[in-house]
Amino acid sequence: MDFIILAPIASILALLFATFLAWKVLKEDEGPADMQEISNAIRRAAATYLKREYSWVAVFFAAMTAVLATMSFAGYLSPYVPIAFLRGGFFSAMAGYIGMWIATRASARTTMAAKESLNRGLRVAFASGSVMGLTVVGLALLDVSVWYYTLKALGQTPAEIGENMLLFGIGASSMALFARVGGGIYTKEPMLVRTS
Repeated sequence: MDFIILAPIASILALLFATFLAWKVLKEDEGPADMQEISNAIRRAAATYLKREYSWVAVFFAAMTAVLATMSFAGYLSPYVPIAFLRGGFFSAMAGYIGMWIATRASARTTMAAKESLNRGLRVAFASGSVMGLTVVGLALLDVSVWYYTLKALGQTPAEIGENMLLFGIGASSMALFARVGGGIYTKEPMLVRTS
């Protein structure tokens, strides 16, 4: 039996569970109008931040892809390496967007849940954080699995497949590095309003 098939299955299960947790978080009470107003302002700021950040990161990825493509055409790298680098960055950016999306929607809901009990607030916060974690793992594992089978079908050697996987990881890590610079402020903004 080819146990590698467990990887795409596990990735799909992780993404489905992340979807379930996001749905569960969004069912929670978002609080009174003033709390929702602050929460909406945080969401708009986060969306603006991501749009600005991703536009600058796109320049970096374009430059790095051009360098990798040049090395690939010169015969130093596999022809699929530039694509692997871009895919890594794309899926990392997608995971970052999903994480920011759920985090900015969970802050007010966590505050309202914590009014009921510390345990309930922790559960909402933990569920929203789990969405990001499961999305990162699910998207990465799904892409690597699909790409593994694709490259194998194209006749790539294990060394060439490994080279592509390595550049996928570098692309994802590069995107994550940029995302960590300042975006976290929008996921930790306190709800400084009266909720009584």
